[in-house]
Amino acid sequence: MALISFVVPAFRVQGYLRECLDSILGQPETDLEVIAVDDCSPDSSGEIIDEYAARDQRVRSVRLPENVGLGPARNIGLDRAVGEYVWFLDGDDWLAPECLPEVAERLRVTRPDVLLVDHVRTHWNDSATRSAMAEVFPESPGAATFRLRDRPEAMRLLHTAWNRLVRREFLVDLGLRFQPGWYEDVSFSYPVLMAAQRIGVLDRVCVNYRQRRAGAITRTRGDRHFEVFPQWHRVFHLMDAWGPAVDALRPAVFERMIWHYLTVLGNGQRIAPELRPAFFTQITADYARWLPSGGYPAPGGVEGIKHRLAATGRWRTFSALRAASRARDTTRRKTRTARRRVGPAARRGARLARDGLLREYYRAELRRPVDPTLAVYAAYWYRGYACNPAAIYEVARRLAPGVRGVWIVRRDRVDTVPDGAEYVVAGTPAYYRALARARWLVNNVNFPDFVRKRPEQVHVQTHHGTPVKVMGLDQQRYPIGAGAMDFAGLLRRVDRWDYSVSANSFSTQMWDRAYPASYTTLEVGYPRNDRLVNAGPDEVRRLRAEFGLDPDEQVVLYAPTHREHLPGYRPPFDPDRFVEALGDSGRLLMRSHYFHDRDRGPRRTVDRDRVRDVSGHQRVEDLYLVADVLVSDYSSAMFDYAVLDRPIVLYTPDWEAYRLARGVYFDVTAEPPGAVATTFADLLDLFRTDAVRSDAATKARAHFRGRFCTLDDGSAAERVVRRVFLGEPDERPPRC
Repeated sequence: MALISFVVPAFRVQGYLRECLDSILGQPETDLEVIAVDDCSPDSSGEIIDEYAARDQRVRSVRLPENVGLGPARNIGLDRAVGEYVWFLDGDDWLAPECLPEVAERLRVTRPDVLLVDHVRTHWNDSATRSAMAEVFPESPGAATFRLRDRPEAMRLLHTAWNRLVRREFLVDLGLRFQPGWYEDVSFSYPVLMAAQRIGVLDRVCVNYRQRRAGAITRTRGDRHFEVFPQWHRVFHLMDAWGPAVDALRPAVFERMIWHYLTVLGNGQRIAPELRPAFFTQITADYARWLPSGGYPAPGGVEGIKHRLAATGRWRTFSALRAASRARDTTRRKTRTARRRVGPAARRGARLARDGLLREYYRAELRRPVDPTLAVYAAYWYRGYACNPAAIYEVARRLAPGVRGVWIVRRDRVDTVPDGAEYVVAGTPAYYRALARARWLVNNVNFPDFVRKRPEQVHVQTHHGTPVKVMGLDQQRYPIGAGAMDFAGLLRRVDRWDYSVSANSFSTQMWDRAYPASYTTLEVGYPRNDRLVNAGPDEVRRLRAEFGLDPDEQVVLYAPTHREHLPGYRPPFDPDRFVEALGDSGRLLMRSHYFHDRDRGPRRTVDRDRVRDVSGHQRVEDLYLVADVLVSDYSSAMFDYAVLDRPIVLYTPDWEAYRLARGVYFDVTAEPPGAVATTFADLLDLFRTDAVRSDAATKARAHFRGRFCTLDDGSAAERVVRRVFLGEPDERPPRC
């Protein structure tokens, strides 16, 4: 029997579930089990759970045939738990590193019925807010245990299931279950404390309580927040059933109830304005119904005024005071913001004077009607006609001929636009007009900050790779790689997205956590890879001839990624020694990351008989098709090239440094698409011995393709066009 059974329900948490499970399984204390419950989640949460269960015998996967809700899902996990203690951890939260040995030690020494642990609220900007633990217990109780009647202040700790471990036999004997509906923690957490004979407190931060930017019920408006009332009613009905044993706790429980009601009402992200009067009326009714005969310890100050107004049902006065308080806070916030902007505003003066007229023109165009036939395309910060947007554009011309596609390109990249394709040059009046009036905005990166998406516009973010390195908000934990990135600005740009195109389930999971917003994910494969699937032998021969490559030559494409944290870095790679290892029939194509075209200084150009620099070639898909082998490192090129099912070699001489400084989502050296070399000498040996095509490398590639390439069937662009431009529904069956 394990010491601790973790019950982890999962519903729409695919972006966070791996971090949650890793935080449990990676603890030094191993006397545990994890019952992970897929509550019929429509995302990939169930597949993630099965993956962990397959590789760690401590994880048990439970897949529910229908969605039952958080409370019943926890009950199902509890019924399967065998540990001495149960810890209900939500799938989007995670444990603090190395906290579990201290938790386990306290459990083994004191044997409490309930052990309360500390937590922090972790926000999207990677900041953390401490809990009320220090205020509730200014002096730590230490290892001593107590009953709630002796320390009723314990009820002032957050009433959640995940900040407490409960002895399983005590919980089973009590017969307490989670109730369905929202706010299910209320009717569990308070009764557990009231019934416990031995309560312990561990004032160590053990849980990171994620404050999700999107998707949490605390940020979801609707009438389901009225479900808080029956949850509290259950608490008082239990107290009635338990009788005099808990009567002394009624005043403190009542105070918590009114505090909770007012907290929910005061959160503008939960209760819509039209529902607030009815919510307030219910508070007044519960106040009269459950008020203890001897009164209760009402708070002082402003909070006390709120309690008195709730008691007397004075909604208009309550509402007026709330509005006045919010107006005062808004004025203070604007004043602080204005003071901070004085310096930056002065520095921006010259730039604003330079392009002010064009921006005024853009604002004027925003007042004109949206063109219902216009789609604007862009790629790589206007570097030209390329990537997923180009593939979507080509299919849209065929399937949606009534849509007029216009490309945005830099002036020095006009030559990349194919004949017959319409374009505008960035920075010109036509550019601003197109951005203001297009019905569709399609890009593989973000448009500039000044762009305002109108309600009638549809923004399609195609992305441009499956992520190995961490992206978006996750970069906050790796400041060396993030540099001076403006994360608040990033989120404002992400909020413009209506659709996010995803190449595979893994990408979807990572985008969910890196770019939290309310967009719709199109998990359809990458449109740019359609060409790799559909290209036949004749096209490959034609391309090789255009590159001057003989049919019997072994062509290797070397495409390393960019190191943001090491400007100018190039992996140790000697092209002359490399082609020597290839033999007489070997040819090497070298391609730098597209970021490098920002470098304005001279760049060495290799153009010899057997080594060619192809960094300037516009369409990387051509290079994939002509190459027999890809050598890369942490680049998304490996995911695209794997579609061709040809040998891939990872050359990772700086893996540990890259992983620590830049941050990665998974260990590509442990789950590679083929052979791996960590030194240049090893890389040469792989080609000299032809180990790039060994059975082990082929098996690794098959596993990699099964995980990342199953959606690339040659029709990804068509799926995007039909959904976005033609408005056709998603015909795939639901996951659950």
